[in-house]
Amino acid sequence: MNGYFDSNATTPMFPEVRKHFAEKSAAIWHNPSSLYPEAAEAKRELEECREWLADFLGVEEPSRVVFTSGATESNNIVFSSTQALNPQGKRVAISAIEHPSVIEPAKRHWRSSVEMIPVDPEGRVDLSALKTILESREISLVSVMAANNETGVLQPWEEIREICGLEGVSFHSDATQWFGKLPVGELGSSEWLTGSAHKFGGPKGVGFLLVPDGCDDLTGAQTGGPQERKLRGGTENVPAISAMIYALKQLEAQPPDHDAKARERDQFEAQLLTEISEIRVVGKSVERLWNTSMIIVPKHNNLKWLTRLADLGFQVSTGSACSSGRGNPSHVMESMGLSFREMGRVLRISGSWDTSAEDWEGLA
Repeated sequence: MNGYFDSNATTPMFPEVRKHFAEKSAAIWHNPSSLYPEAAEAKRELEECREWLADFLGVEEPSRVVFTSGATESNNIVFSSTQALNPQGKRVAISAIEHPSVIEPAKRHWRSSVEMIPVDPEGRVDLSALKTILESREISLVSVMAANNETGVLQPWEEIREICGLEGVSFHSDATQWFGKLPVGELGSSEWLTGSAHKFGGPKGVGFLLVPDGCDDLTGAQTGGPQERKLRGGTENVPAISAMIYALKQLEAQPPDHDAKARERDQFEAQLLTEISEIRVVGKSVERLWNTSMIIVPKHNNLKWLTRLADLGFQVSTGSACSSGRGNPSHVMESMGLSFREMGRVLRISGSWDTSAEDWEGLA
């Protein structure tokens, strides 16, 4: 039985991706900036990956795709670059449930010029509050994630993108949890877009950032050589980039049956509610990622639940892996109105593409 239920923290490389990664590491390990034929082959692989990803996102200019080390770097670049490019007096607006890799760079680079967009008790961004912020403040950038990493709740990013377009405001979406789980749709219409390979069966340490059309400078990106159109210095990790694209190709060729997968998760929740009626499922009444279930258990600290389940061979989480261990309440749960006591009894359960109905039943 597969007892891994922490896929929103990270996923193992798919077996076929691991094989692809090993093959590319052996064949195209050369520096793509060098001039001999073997290096040219690595450069060709790199640019084919860029072009495929641009097509996948529905983007006309492949040069808008910048390969990075992952979502954290990409999100940091967004806020350092927008702060450097915008005149004094402008502000940014981010949702109250963003990942720390959005919240922390926003605060660092924009300091007191950060507006927090509230969410409703189910964890969805309040669109009326966003409109009020845009009407009453000089906003340069709005950043709202596509799907929340703790609750799995899908955010109204399409409506937010349209609202921003009407107001002439740039829109950034951290789609780290969306890619590989749901159809990409119109996400590529965002000016800024973030993705990370290890969330969808690819290797760690590689991701991408979609930058605005015509962008010719990224403040805050690492500097050095002329790689990535002089936007981000450093020799590109071509085998890892190729493996990331291969993972997306695998998922596009054989997409999961989202409805069937969601029913397996829902049956798990129904079984829990039958056995322990006091359990509360967070975001149950709104659209969520098919793999994610956040529950509030009726008693005992969540760390006790986590260790007991681990003893039985099941790996779950108490929330965002990037926030765990701090001893502080989750800002996501706090923004949804959960009490301090409830926050201490939260478990985040996130299955994967190969999680079966039997795996869910075994966890229940």
